[in-house]
Amino acid sequence: MSYLRGHWQLLLIIALVFSLWRTPVIYPLRIFVIFLHELSHGLAGIATGGSIVEISLDPGEGGHALIRGGNRFVTLSAGYLGSLILGAMLFLTALRSRADRAALALCGLTLLVVTVFWIRTPFALAFCLVTGAVMLAMARYLPHQVADLALRVIGLTSLIYVPYDIFDDTLRRSALQSDARMLAEEFGGATVMWGGLWLLLGLAVIWLCLRHGLGPASNIAFRRSSAEGERTAGTP
Repeated sequence: MSYLRGHWQLLLIIALVFSLWRTPVIYPLRIFVIFLHELSHGLAGIATGGSIVEISLDPGEGGHALIRGGNRFVTLSAGYLGSLILGAMLFLTALRSRADRAALALCGLTLLVVTVFWIRTPFALAFCLVTGAVMLAMARYLPHQVADLALRVIGLTSLIYVPYDIFDDTLRRSALQSDARMLAEEFGGATVMWGGLWLLLGLAVIWLCLRHGLGPASNIAFRRSSAEGERTAGTP
């Protein structure tokens, strides 16, 4: 019962995300997680000596990152795990810091920078420009506690979506052309082997994130400051 009292807000967010999963409400968040997936491929390519040629998203919740050079094994492995780690970082930032608006601003700026340099397709252009502008506006105008809540929703959506996507793309539909399928074709092993390994690593990341991030309580406490008359957030 004490766990429910300490984390009821997060449990409610999870319930709402699941209940609204296939609705237009969550759709932009799912596309944003796919953006993180493709960005992770690109960052891995740059980190291993390559360069990004193009990043694309499509309305059917697909996308691709075209990388020139770099370490192929690392870049193929980085998509699912990288997007999960980035989502976990956003979630932990919301839980354990007051840098929520800075994190939203960084996300918005990243979307716009990636758009300028590497995005050319109409849907991806529209999504990244609009979402980037919205995130910058949220960072500028939202109160801290509302920005905190928004960042938690974004982070939790990534933590939910990535394991599901790994299972769906690499285990349930192993014949699909996926990162795991390409890894199996180029480096050996089976699609389900790589997908299963990524799923286990992903679940381990989620477990570590929750174990070290939640603490005894995670609820956003809204209270009025007597000195400034402003609403502030705290974690009991």
